[in-house]
Amino acid sequence: MFKNLHELLLKMPTEKDCRDYLIQQRWNGKPVCPYCGFDSKTYVIEGGKRFKCGSKECGKKYSVTVGTIFESSQIPLTKWLNACYVVTAHKKGISSHQLGRDLGVTQRSAWFMIHRIREMMKNVSDVLLQGAIEVDETYMARKYKSDYVGLSPEEVDYAQKSPYKSKGAVVGIKERSGDIRVFAFDDRKQAPIKQAIYNNVMEGSRIMTDEAFLYRTGLEKYQHSAVFHSKHEWVRNDVHTNGVENFWGVMKRAINGTWHQISYKHLQAYCNECSYRYNTREMKDCDRFTLSLNNMERRLTWVGLTKKD
Repeated sequence: MFKNLHELLLKMPTEKDCRDYLIQQRWNGKPVCPYCGFDSKTYVIEGGKRFKCGSKECGKKYSVTVGTIFESSQIPLTKWLNACYVVTAHKKGISSHQLGRDLGVTQRSAWFMIHRIREMMKNVSDVLLQGAIEVDETYMARKYKSDYVGLSPEEVDYAQKSPYKSKGAVVGIKERSGDIRVFAFDDRKQAPIKQAIYNNVMEGSRIMTDEAFLYRTGLEKYQHSAVFHSKHEWVRNDVHTNGVENFWGVMKRAINGTWHQISYKHLQAYCNECSYRYNTREMKDCDRFTLSLNNMERRLTWVGLTKKD
């Protein structure tokens, strides 16, 4: 339908064009009631902006944005689709400040928009990874170990005694020549990290890690091999974690160059965004945009995003 952002803006310059496009993407052109799923009879009201369910039991009014990331937003769909394309296409992401300037909205609105778009990027597949699997951990969002270089002794002492010193533990589970799944944890403990492996990797698969204590026990259901980075061993035959290390390089460049710093509270959302783009890196930007909109039926409210817990 379009090949780039310029063609997207030309093909959908009005709200009606955007609504019609979403109706086609979400319902294949035939409205379906998001409340009861009734699709046999639908009334078009308000000049096509909304619909009314034809079911006698339901009869509710709705629009194409109900139950999606766009619901209850006062921002025009023309800006929303622009934002969806930009966020999914930029290889290292885009900051809320920059998106706000580009769209003519506030930084707060742009930040909320980006997080809602990240909901479309969340991996919900229950298909287990199999074959050769690489597992590795790193740290995001908080300073840890070598990140203390250059700080004063007082600053290092405070950081190491801080209850948040191990916050931002991130584990990547990558199917070699396949997708990666990334998970953020409260701290660097064996139990939750191994549970993530059990939930995402098929029993009997080959798992390759480094020599970290996290993987020394509890992986008896798998064919486990490790390389010893402490001994400057990075590859032994086909045993290595270079695929995951490559992803860490991409994600950390995005953090340093685009977001600069991220909080642990929203770390998983950033992991979802980076892993989604990495897994779809062979796609054209327009195809990734269309694929993302197939996941638009995911609601995120402001309260759900900003609540303390």
